[in-house]
Amino acid sequence: MNAQQRTRTAVTHRVVILGAGYAGMAAAVQLAARTRKHRDTVRVTVVNAQERFTERMRLHMTATGRTPDVMSVPEMLEGTGAHFVQGWVTAVDAGARTVRIDDDRVLPYDTLVYALGGHADTSAVPGADDHAYTLSGVQDAELLAGRLEALGNGSGGGTVVVVGSGLTGIESAAEIAERYPRLDVVLLGGKEPGATMNDRAAAHVRAALDRLGVQVRCGVEVVKVLAGSVELADGASIAADAVLWTGGTRVAPLAAAAGLEVDEHGRVVTDRALRSVSHPEVYAVGDAAAIRQGYGVMHGTCQGGMPTGVHAALSIFRVLGGKEPKPFRFGYYHTPVSLGRGDAVVQFTRPDDSPRRICLVGPMAVRYKETVTASPWPTYGRMKKMPASGAFWPRGGRFTR
Repeated sequence: MNAQQRTRTAVTHRVVILGAGYAGMAAAVQLAARTRKHRDTVRVTVVNAQERFTERMRLHMTATGRTPDVMSVPEMLEGTGAHFVQGWVTAVDAGARTVRIDDDRVLPYDTLVYALGGHADTSAVPGADDHAYTLSGVQDAELLAGRLEALGNGSGGGTVVVVGSGLTGIESAAEIAERYPRLDVVLLGGKEPGATMNDRAAAHVRAALDRLGVQVRCGVEVVKVLAGSVELADGASIAADAVLWTGGTRVAPLAAAAGLEVDEHGRVVTDRALRSVSHPEVYAVGDAAAIRQGYGVMHGTCQGGMPTGVHAALSIFRVLGGKEPKPFRFGYYHTPVSLGRGDAVVQFTRPDDSPRRICLVGPMAVRYKETVTASPWPTYGRMKKMPASGAFWPRGGRFTR
């Protein structure tokens, strides 16, 4: 080997992955596994605020005092060759291709995977940021758990208002009502719970909430959150000893501040290969990305997030090998919703997320939901040994062509 060849071999392509959620971990494990034989030329670094992996699909359980297993991101990355950096991402300089960590460390990159996810959006309604709890992370869920424990086991009881009648709101209201039957749980939302499901599944959701004593108020809009109540657009006020905000998500402003092209929600706009349309050396995955398919822009779910992470890794691997990345295609296939520990609904969907006629309810749905919720971590483990095992998901057929 001559001097020029040795110099070329020593050059490392630096891939930095921001965020170790469902999508970020999928990208990290998949890419590290596929580049294991190229560690001298490809360096994969994962940046996350904490070592613990957040099971977002269990946060409504954490909020009621149920302690999930602690899963370590560094331990999962062991043996892959990926490097873990713990810290908060405070800035991205897309021009210089650097990332600032905790304001005092700088990581350079050649390729960036932006997977910082989303958080509950409490910015639009006065008082929500100050007085409402969220399920944006484990610490937020544990804060709510402490409050619910004090209310539920106290002598005076109390009222818990859950704002948002989407899937997170439904699961949270059911979980709280089942765990603390002495508390009054009120679910507020613009739409009927289960509005996106077929008639049978929606009816089961409503019956379960009624059985658990959840008071459902639809067609309402919360305009203000106070220390002890929420105010509605019609002038009504509902007393609340605790408010859980599940209505909508937002993403960190880092991408917009870096000059990446973003949509009206701050998500990175991507091309068909999941590259930023303004900065092709940046890939965006999961909740932080505005990924367009034939049926519209994808919404944030684990079932879609993990495939975006895997596809980004595959795209990077192809580019490193001198090939063009392939377009990403994904079709939804189910909507599992827990209704406490002993009940659930699984709505099977078309690739565009519209409901099919088939659904599961009751114990069978509970088993299905738990299998889905528990699946990401062992999936990462399999990908470490067999990366191709993570590259299978519904492509959506005619819906995404």
